[in-house]
Amino acid sequence: TKENKELEKVKVSEVTRSVFYAPQYVAINNGYFKKYGIDIDLTTGGGADTVMTAVLSNQVDIGFAGPEASIYVYNEGKEDYCQVFAQMTKKDGWFLISKTKTENFSWQDLKGKTVIPGRKGGVPYMTLEYVLKKNGINPQKDLNLDDSIKFDLMAGAFTSGDAEYVTLFEPTASLTEIQGKGYIVASVGKEAGEI
Repeated sequence: TKENKELEKVKVSEVTRSVFYAPQYVAINNGYFKKYGIDIDLTTGGGADTVMTAVLSNQVDIGFAGPEASIYVYNEGKEDYCQVFAQMTKKDGWFLISKTKTENFSWQDLKGKTVIPGRKGGVPYMTLEYVLKKNGINPQKDLNLDDSIKFDLMAGAFTSGDAEYVTLFEPTASLTEIQGKGYIVASVGKEAGEI
């Protein structure tokens, strides 16, 4: 072990603070990284685009977000592009929240409704589109996907706005339900399967 040597500080920007990433928090708080000489400085970016900006501007060493951000940077033709080097999850971690309590939710319930799905081109958005298509719903015609809301403002925009549905991570999904401002009706990850 490197316990007696000086720790190397590694700055990490995570896309959001979520129970979904519990293994990372356990490893940091139980000193598993320090055992190997690494001191993690963890910040929350509030979206993959913000995380990638922090990486590209050398504000952080590692961006913890979906792989799409690296692909977009690579496709722009940048010589100094980022590389994906690890996988934390296999499924989408978002939940679909409804403004009204629904006993027997069906994906068909989304037809004609407004849904706040996250940033267009982000993994959560693309996974939701996949689920919609899998359930016979045309994402461009059968409902309104309002992707104008910034990642970290989605819950507030949902509870104070007109959208009937929103996709949220935990713990925000459960907190929205506990506050009586929405109801978890489906798991996008469960419906999509491994991605």
